[in-house]
Amino acid sequence: QVQLVESGGGLVQPGGSLRLSCTASGFTFNSYAMSWYRQAPGKGRELVASISTSGSMADYADSLKGRFTISRDNAKNTVYLQMDSLKPEDTAVYTCGARPRSIVNPISYWGQGTQVTVSS
Repeated sequence: QVQLVESGGGLVQPGGSLRLSCTASGFTFNSYAMSWYRQAPGKGRELVASISTSGSMADYADSLKGRFTISRDNAKNTVYLQMDSLKPEDTAVYTCGARPRSIVNPISYWGQGTQVTVSS
């Protein structure tokens, strides 16, 4: 049974940091590129960042470069999203997805999402 379970969301003040985690089970994690998406209220889903199977390559939405960092630990079947200098416009549900082999392939598996709220 494939599962992607996100954690680490919550309420944070503007300028603060959060680290999201997504732990996978039920498939060969190190054969899948991983991505983080987000969806703000009333808006479409946005690709935040992607990382290759080995973790050697990462790609980010242009608007988020320098504030967000994606990483993975294949020994723990987990992908992370470090979010710094958070802004109220970063408020969204953050969801991880798994793509077979490459970051250019479609998502095969989705997590349920974790809420991030940036507010004073």
